Amino acid sequence: MSSLPVVDMSAFRADPTGDAAVAFATELRDHCHNPGFVMLTGHGVDPALDHALLDQAVAFFELPEHERHALAIENSAAFRGYTILGDERTGGRADWRDQLDYGPEQLAPEPGHDGPPWLRLRGPNQWPSTLPGLSTIALDWMNAMVPVGIDVLRALAMALGQPSQFFDPGFLPEHDVHVKIIRYPHREPTGAPDHRQGVGLHHDTGLLTFILQNSVAGLEVMIDGEMVTAEPIPGAYVLNLGAMMQTATNGYLRATPHRVRNPIQGADRMSVALFFNPTFESTFDPIPMPLELAALADPDFTDLNGDTIRTLFGENNLKVRLRSHPDVARRHYGDVVVG
Repeated sequence: MSSLPVVDMSAFRADPTGDAAVAFATELRDHCHNPGFVMLTGHGVDPALDHALLDQAVAFFELPEHERHALAIENSAAFRGYTILGDERTGGRADWRDQLDYGPEQLAPEPGHDGPPWLRLRGPNQWPSTLPGLSTIALDWMNAMVPVGIDVLRALAMALGQPSQFFDPGFLPEHDVHVKIIRYPHREPTGAPDHRQGVGLHHDTGLLTFILQNSVAGLEVMIDGEMVTAEPIPGAYVLNLGAMMQTATNGYLRATPHRVRNPIQGADRMSVALFFNPTFESTFDPIPMPLELAALADPDFTDLNGDTIRTLFGENNLKVRLRSHPDVARRHYGDVVVG
């Protein structure tokens, strides 16, 4: 496979019960089984909103360093804020990207709360005061993506032999979606083996990930042992699955490893990754599937670090974040043992 499959969800949006919708759901399911990545079109999000968010992303990364650093992710137990170049790690190596993390505007738990530590993953965002349009556009885009995620999950539920609203309780009326606005700066060749590690090889944590990307390629997907570039297509989002969806389907749906390589010279790569996460209280036990699908499953309950994937989303999410952001772990989670 030299490129990612393209699927159009407009028929499903128009009539989720029609023959064309059923065909879409089946096609989507089959591609999520292998290769586990697709380019999604027909999603209904206004392209002007996509462009506005990417424009705001460029403006954010053009702010003076001290303004961005004032929003340091280390300030936030909820992992909301700015990560400087090289401060996030994958596979033990520094990722050469900087980013602004955000999610729904939420209240942080009271200090000294007696609930599980993953409740600290909820809290307010950090926004630059000198770029007032960013928060509005970023939150508008996140909210516009929620119906897209719900429709994708409903299509997958149908194609897995479940009621279409099987996944709804994890997302409606509340969710814990998380978004990263990311810059991958261009780099000069150095000969070092990891000098282009924008983000190292990994797979995602939750259920679904949607990626809005500018025209600069860099996302690479491991398919049949080869790295395939997800070439940007105007108006399309990259869609891939996370480890909890892989676990819940006993390995039938795939959380495919992928990475991002920094561009060499030229323009920077900009992307926005939306992790379509359920509430942290959500538990994903094995999903009953038709026998013909279960026969194709390949059980895999560990991540690329060899750690067991938890069924409680809050636990799984916190484990991964503590590993990626040791600065936040030291400041806000000294009482938590990572493992």
